[in-house]
Amino acid sequence: MSTRVGVVWDDALVGYDLGPTHPLAPIRAQLAMRLAQEFGLLESANVELLTSVGPVDRALLERVHTASYIDAVIAASSDIDTVDLDHGLGTTDVPVFAHMHRESARVVGATLMGAQAVHSGGYEHVVSLSGGHHHAMPDSAEGFCVYNDLGVAMQWLLDAGYERIAYLDLDVHHGDGVQAMFWDDPRVVTISVHESPVTLFPGSGFPSEIGGPDAQGSAVNIALPAGTGDQGWLRAFAAVVPDILEVFAPQILVTQQGADAHLLDPLAHLTMSIDGQRMSYELVHRWAHQYADGKWLAVGGGGYACPEVVPRAWTHLIAEVTGHPIDPASMVPEVYCSLVESLLKRPSPERMTDGQTPWARPFEFGFDPEDPVDQAVLATRKAVYPFWGLLTEPVDWY
Repeated sequence: MSTRVGVVWDDALVGYDLGPTHPLAPIRAQLAMRLAQEFGLLESANVELLTSVGPVDRALLERVHTASYIDAVIAASSDIDTVDLDHGLGTTDVPVFAHMHRESARVVGATLMGAQAVHSGGYEHVVSLSGGHHHAMPDSAEGFCVYNDLGVAMQWLLDAGYERIAYLDLDVHHGDGVQAMFWDDPRVVTISVHESPVTLFPGSGFPSEIGGPDAQGSAVNIALPAGTGDQGWLRAFAAVVPDILEVFAPQILVTQQGADAHLLDPLAHLTMSIDGQRMSYELVHRWAHQYADGKWLAVGGGGYACPEVVPRAWTHLIAEVTGHPIDPASMVPEVYCSLVESLLKRPSPERMTDGQTPWARPFEFGFDPEDPVDQAVLATRKAVYPFWGLLTEPVDWY
């Protein structure tokens, strides 16, 4: 268990609000924080709540976003009827809202606070559920995301002297904005595990996307077929990620922990359970210690089944990050269930499990050429492993 862990939260972060009917509702993170509190995770001796989150200044945003785009966001913030398609503002995905620039910059501030806490604040791990806006591009909003908090935080780490940052994206959607920002930077490896772009937004993240001419192999994309569940997801995850991390030897692991690969998520087509997601957190935690000297910054992301999925998934995430895992069979506290009923007029699940017991069958234990998951894994390994000096096929196959 880590001796000092930070959890970033400030009630002001709910100001990033795209509207009452928008899927990216602030209550997702609010409920997760409340459920974590009810389990006593925020009162643990090794855990510190990092608060007073403010917006970052423009100079930091300009490290990854264009000046013209920031100008457009600022202008739209005072006119919510703005439609600026050149910059992706005023669309169904990213409707303009009051104080949009300030509140988007505050989300960046939360993730940056986490990065700074790991870098120089003496924290081994930090989790910040408000972040994870991985679709925002240098010159436009996309996919519910205005400013790319991950991009800003990782660029800040590079400016602070980091030479090897590993970014791991577990969201069901491809982490296209982060990939674009570091496409040709060999100091950053972006690894995204997502539903195939053939069937899901944003239509990118094919295995053939491997990085720019000066960073070949630095973009790693595992595109899983629709319908993939716990077993296939975990098998693919473990078949690629640790190999890359071992060779790259990152100085810090930055992870986007979208919870939308769950079978109940209304915006995607993978079929994971809470139990499979919890196991993925265990693996990431293990790899942070094994390959990144324990330095781990975890942020939120997508996930639109609330209250059924996101609060439970992210509570398990906080539990894993802080070193106080929750027994999956645990009952969800009654006071929390009552809160959900009063706020959403819907019941909360009663337990912290979906009743599954998945495990990651090692890729080396046989390749099935007819299995679409194994095909996806092999496609990724063929695309990037040669740049890392790795064998595409396990030695046991020969």
